[in-house]
Amino acid sequence: MTQRFYVTTPIYYVNGSPHIGHAYTSVVADALTRYHRMRGERARFLTGTDEHGQKIEREAVKAGVTPQAFVDDVSTRFRELWPKLGVQPDDFIRTTEPRHVEGVQKWWRKVRDAGDLYKGTYKGLYCVACEGYKTEKELLPGALCPIHERPVETLEEETWFFRLSKYQEPLLKLYAEHPEFVLPETRRNEIVSFVQGGLDDLSVSRSNFTWGIPVPDDPGHVIYVWFDALFNYLTAVDGTAEAEFWPPQIQLVAKDIVRFHAVYWPAFLMSAGFPREKLPTTVWTHGYLLSGGRKTSKTPGLTAVKTPGTTDPVRIADVLGADVLRFYLLREVGFGQDGEFSIPGIIGRARAELGETVGNLLHRALPFVGKYFEGKVPAARDEDLTDAERNLRTRIAALVTEVGAAWDTLAMHRALELTIEAARTANRYFDETAPWKLAKSEDRTRLGVVIAHVLEIVRVVAVMLSPVTPAKSDELLHQLGLDPVAPREDVDQWPLSWGGLAAHTVVRPGQPVFPKYDPATEAAMLLSLDVRDAEATPKSTPKTMSTEEKPAETAAAPVIAPAAPVAPAAEEASATIAYDDFAKVDLRVGKVLTAERIPRKDKLLKLSVDLGEASGPRTIIAGIALAFPVVEELVGQQVVVVANLAPRDFGKGLVSHGMLLAASSPESLSLATFPKAYAAGTRVK
Repeated sequence: MTQRFYVTTPIYYVNGSPHIGHAYTSVVADALTRYHRMRGERARFLTGTDEHGQKIEREAVKAGVTPQAFVDDVSTRFRELWPKLGVQPDDFIRTTEPRHVEGVQKWWRKVRDAGDLYKGTYKGLYCVACEGYKTEKELLPGALCPIHERPVETLEEETWFFRLSKYQEPLLKLYAEHPEFVLPETRRNEIVSFVQGGLDDLSVSRSNFTWGIPVPDDPGHVIYVWFDALFNYLTAVDGTAEAEFWPPQIQLVAKDIVRFHAVYWPAFLMSAGFPREKLPTTVWTHGYLLSGGRKTSKTPGLTAVKTPGTTDPVRIADVLGADVLRFYLLREVGFGQDGEFSIPGIIGRARAELGETVGNLLHRALPFVGKYFEGKVPAARDEDLTDAERNLRTRIAALVTEVGAAWDTLAMHRALELTIEAARTANRYFDETAPWKLAKSEDRTRLGVVIAHVLEIVRVVAVMLSPVTPAKSDELLHQLGLDPVAPREDVDQWPLSWGGLAAHTVVRPGQPVFPKYDPATEAAMLLSLDVRDAEATPKSTPKTMSTEEKPAETAAAPVIAPAAPVAPAAEEASATIAYDDFAKVDLRVGKVLTAERIPRKDKLLKLSVDLGEASGPRTIIAGIALAFPVVEELVGQQVVVVANLAPRDFGKGLVSHGMLLAASSPESLSLATFPKAYAAGTRVK
């Protein structure tokens, strides 16, 4: 039987235009859907718009239109956004649609018949923006909502209550027996703590406005917007041919709405008669995209306004490309964590990893095919392989498996990091085998083996990137002479085996798949997206000089001002420190796995250093390039790493997670090392 995968985004509230936060969640859902389809599964992706509530009614009055006209306009903006970002939902549900209205009333009756609804009067502090009540301890000074920073209102009204208190123990049992129900763990701990603190019955109707779904048999009330909205995930499939997809495997939510999805939602479903196996598998909470430390979508007011250029996903996609934006959103931030969003960061990632690593790999190899092999992929017979090719295949196979495992656990940033590492591995192999020298020696057999292996890795990388960069991946495959990725049920198309690019395939060279990110082009991109010079320039802070940088040779505009001289004279006394101060510095033995030059950064090298950590090797940016004209000499060396130094952002997507120790003089530089080998991660004392 074909395995099924059902993923949902929150349905987006239509009080304003779509912004980059909406795009982030939807791109994640789209990429997950594409990945699962590639693995041969039947996948379904649901999104839509949440269109009821007092907030919408008030916004419509401000705009001088009916609530229906207001939501029709904003919902259309969301629906029209997705194709521009390569997002392809299978269904787009609106809470004003008859199928949803009828479904919500059906499930209201189920909950009522279970004895979990009763009528009463409620008085409390209400945030219109949240469409929810707040306790005094939740509020900011000045009685402000902690999420929207707007004053709450005191409301007293007749209401229907849901017996939420009845489900405290069933919910705690759910979290204990199925910890995967709420992820990541930090959010689960918050939810468990909240429920353990006691649950009050929940007001689930409103009688002070009319824009909502009428309560069955009580027309003076409308159903609380969160009871209404949460059931969209069910009403979209209930009673249709798609009912087999229920329950969802992944429900994506932002952390400000996790309580509704992880507490109220399962309680409603339990009340309606759903057993555990019919509850959603995982409510997966992601963090916020931040700009200058502030949520990109955070606005104190509620009026629907156009978002600024630097957070408008359509403008960004128009200038930089939808696939480039998609790549950055999933590559930059570990899913579940907050992350800083910036236009220069998008360009930096695209240049370094998509352009100079993946695109460059293809366009280094293709000219050899046209010049020496009549435009056809050369053959690589087993008897012609060397240890270099056998080791290369082993490494790529391991990476392919790791990338798949990362996707399965929603570690998309790690999956993309490992995918790019596969391309880097091929670039290193290309450099080491030097096909330009093989061509001069007229060793066509060996040259063919090398080029065939590089092109096969381009294929592997293109396929692994395709959930995130579908259009660009298809372009890469087209130039290799292959068809686009076309998922089929029960056919796993993940590149688990070598040889998907057959010998004698006719290649189709074309223009570079990724644009050339020269300084002039980057400046034009930044200008068109309203990015000021200050935003585009990497920030620097004074720090003690290390191997990561050297002092400016002239007094003009130093980028970094050293807090101390680089090499103090022997006779100069240093300030003494206590042993406890020294003990705070965590020095570890590391092994250099890779070393590469950074384009347009003559003094910097990008190193991958193994410290024996379960999270994998670290990236370290070191200012030692002038001392190592042959960077390959660094690979395999033992080095001493300051392992607990705060990460340093060099801009352009370059972040260093540690610092190397070295001795230097005006004439030379030597890394601190040891005469015998030690295990990676060994403490230096």
